Amino acid sequence: MATNETLLGAGFSDPVFQSQTAFRALLAALSEPGQARELAIAVEPPAGLQRATALALLTLADYETPIWLPAALRDGPAGAWLRFHCGAALVEDPASAAFAVIDGAMPEPKLAVFNPGDDQFPDRSTTVIVQCAALTGGEAVTLEGPGIAGTRKIAPSGLRPGFWAELAANGALYPCGVDLILSHGAYLIGLPRSTQILETR
Repeated sequence: MATNETLLGAGFSDPVFQSQTAFRALLAALSEPGQARELAIAVEPPAGLQRATALALLTLADYETPIWLPAALRDGPAGAWLRFHCGAALVEDPASAAFAVIDGAMPEPKLAVFNPGDDQFPDRSTTVIVQCAALTGGEAVTLEGPGIAGTRKIAPSGLRPGFWAELAANGALYPCGVDLILSHGAYLIGLPRSTQILETR
């Protein structure tokens, strides 16, 4: 008889080792903004989630961390996968989410609807995972800030018009503001709120 895991797709086969490996990669990505990192761990992500997205949520989320997904993902295989493997609560209000997943090409939701934290608890902001068409080949932007020696350029593709202006506005809220992770396939790029967008071209 098929189990829930075989119906939904496998999560970690070695939860302790694999979650530690993924956590180190995520920490490195957020510590060195703009530097692509590979999450080279075999899982079976559900339809609608990039492998890096699924691994990040599998590593960071649990029953105490509400997750926001677009309705089509929340009500489909992705929502069922996260409930089963993470025990996560899926919320409809983006401002109440600890983690969120958005399609970078879609016009909504804007980054501003997620929780930026507050002066007393800036760490309670939402971490937004932005799924991209690719992490190269798009509009080039120049980054500056902690974890970057001088400046660094990235050019992810499949992002909506005005996305970088949204991110610049988010950076102006520092020490509040959301943290971002750009994902495609097994790779991700960290963009914490402390990262500044200097220019696009």
